[in-house]
Amino acid sequence: MFVGVSDLSAPALLAGDPAAWHVLWISRIPRTISVILAGAAVSVAGLIMQLMAKSKFADPSMVGTVESASLGILVVTVLFPAASLFLKMGVASVFAMAGTALFLLILRRMPLRNTLIVPLVGIMLGGVIAAVTTFFAYRFDLLQTLNSWMVGDFSGVLQGRYELLYIVGALTVVGFVCADRFTVIGLGQEFTTNLGLNYNRIMMLGLVIVSLISAVVVVSVGAIPFLGLIVPNLVSMYFGDNVRRAIPWVAVFGAGFVLVCDIIGRTIRYPFEIPVGIIVSAVGSLIFLYMLLGRRKTNGH
Repeated sequence: MFVGVSDLSAPALLAGDPAAWHVLWISRIPRTISVILAGAAVSVAGLIMQLMAKSKFADPSMVGTVESASLGILVVTVLFPAASLFLKMGVASVFAMAGTALFLLILRRMPLRNTLIVPLVGIMLGGVIAAVTTFFAYRFDLLQTLNSWMVGDFSGVLQGRYELLYIVGALTVVGFVCADRFTVIGLGQEFTTNLGLNYNRIMMLGLVIVSLISAVVVVSVGAIPFLGLIVPNLVSMYFGDNVRRAIPWVAVFGAGFVLVCDIIGRTIRYPFEIPVGIIVSAVGSLIFLYMLLGRRKTNGH
């Protein structure tokens, strides 16, 4: 909270400097809370997405969920320019849910002989949706606005402009409460049905959680790619695949990872700032390549 262009220090706060306290309450505390909530929620959404897709390489930013949410925001921006954040969030959630459902439907109809098929299908689907979104954003002169949604950036977070993120905090808690059910659906539909659980209902719950988290984060701070992919995989290496045990660690590691990346973005070119989405993308892509190469060696390819 003491990193940034505005002069803020512990001695100034202890001395009762009104300007320092103003910066702390209006900017630094909201930004820190936003980073923690977004990092934790997106990471947990990635874990749930991996269980739903039955693949360690699934992530909302790689299966068309984030791109669909951006398309929804574009639609509501074009049709209702004065729409509130809640309306944008609602429309983006519906589009994100539709995009995620389409991805899962495609997976059901494809023979998954190789685990790499899942991210490839997701990247292609996301690319198609992103191309459609970019085309219409260009036609309506909204390309700059679209770019702000697709790159996570906390520099614009102020008091009164981040409170929607409390919704994703609540959704993260719901994901923890339903952790055992998500563990079961990760074992397949037949296994879930044999245990007396409603497979489709649990899948719909996971779909709603992932879509709402993606939509709220995109509306509030923009997309944070690779986060929901790498954090659950790193946590599973150390704590196994027990979802109830893993979710708190996924949330903590996700929040800490985004917090570190945000600090790096604020200091690497001080006093200028690099969006946290770019830092996370750079680090996350390297970790993703490492996981892919490690999986290929394990499979003997």
